[in-house]
Amino acid sequence: MTEFATMDFHPQPQAGEPKPWAFPAPERSSLDNGLTVLRCHRPGQQVVAVEVLLDAPLDAEPAGLDGVATIMARAFSEGTDKHSAEEFAAELERCGATLDALADHPGVRLSLEVPASRLAKALGLLADALRAPAFADGEVERLVRNRLDEIPHELANPARRAAKELSKELFPAGTRMSRPRQGTEETVADIDSAAVRTFYEKHVRPATATAVVVGDLTGVDLDALLGDTLGAWTGSAAEPRPVPPVTADDRGRVVIVDRPGAVQTQLLIGRTGSDRHDRVWPAQVLGTYCLGGTLTSRLDRVLREEKGYTYGVRAFGQVLRSAPDGTGAAMLAISGSVDTPNTGPALQDLWTVLRTLAEGGLTDAERDVAVQNLVGVAPLKYETAAAVASTLADQVEQHLPDDYQATLYRQLAATGTVEATAAVVNAFPVDRLVTVLVGDAAQIKAPVEALGIGEVTVVAAE
Repeated sequence: MTEFATMDFHPQPQAGEPKPWAFPAPERSSLDNGLTVLRCHRPGQQVVAVEVLLDAPLDAEPAGLDGVATIMARAFSEGTDKHSAEEFAAELERCGATLDALADHPGVRLSLEVPASRLAKALGLLADALRAPAFADGEVERLVRNRLDEIPHELANPARRAAKELSKELFPAGTRMSRPRQGTEETVADIDSAAVRTFYEKHVRPATATAVVVGDLTGVDLDALLGDTLGAWTGSAAEPRPVPPVTADDRGRVVIVDRPGAVQTQLLIGRTGSDRHDRVWPAQVLGTYCLGGTLTSRLDRVLREEKGYTYGVRAFGQVLRSAPDGTGAAMLAISGSVDTPNTGPALQDLWTVLRTLAEGGLTDAERDVAVQNLVGVAPLKYETAAAVASTLADQVEQHLPDDYQATLYRQLAATGTVEATAAVVNAFPVDRLVTVLVGDAAQIKAPVEALGIGEVTVVAAE
């Protein structure tokens, strides 16, 4: 008779208790040169992320030189007093680092990522770029040519063209927010190395800058390291610059950017609303997510699933400029694209969704899904040091407290369906939305006019 060995079956492991999670809190300090420092130790994050925020907003660009902040931002990695542009790029590559920069309404931001073991070398290069950028004539001329080459491609992109038109419509003529962030062909063409250096000397200094450092800092004497690198950057103090309030004209109207023969219509529907300093922000975030934040949202369920007009429509809120005194604002918008013949029906159904929302409100199920998607997956969203550093930099840029993000998640979880409904209805009132359509005016103008959602104007695509 065959004997079988007795098998020892172990019980299936059981899931443990979930660990509480909160957005990490940074430590705040400053260097002798006035540079503000936020640090956040993240064990296991061997790629360290560094964000440097410069108080050089687009509003500070000289008249006729829109785009000079963008050219300056790009020129930071194009050589220093120690390295040519080629040498600087090679040094970054040797330490496995990447350095990016961009200019937006609040200011200029430099973003560095580097293995923790090469942090000292990379911080030295970053400090050199900030302390003594070369701004060589030839390099600035090349960056200007590159930017001029980009502009026609942006204008040919329906989504970018719609965004340009919406800014022009919403914000008063003459204000910086009414014009493209990175300048126009006319303004960029006038930028030279002297203009870039003048802008740098007037606005870039450590006393008004902030550095955010996030990653595994085990064994790193960050104070000494920062003192030897960014601490060597010098500059004068500066008086706080007055920030003009954000004003906008959101009278309901439609602008069609004519693209004869276009088979699709790009939609961008927007207005300005509360920023993150307003106590309604958490409810506004939650309600907007229910409206158009995911594939299961109201807009997608109707326009994509039921009607098949689009591959997707999104609703979102994007901070333009944030201020504790209430003068900031966020762009509240709905974007997507639909096939040309169904432009009128799609807009009609979109307005029906907004009206139905105002009349019947959100459901508890919609609210619960939104909370799970926004709050429940937050630990995954912030797995990398770069994600944490970027959010901390946003908080600094928007004059928010260091614990803002952690508080926001608690507020989102505590926001009820009624509050979320009220916030999203107030954010997207059916009679106070500026609608930009990039498409074939000959086919879409009459159906859109028949909807009665506002006066319809047609402009050339350029």
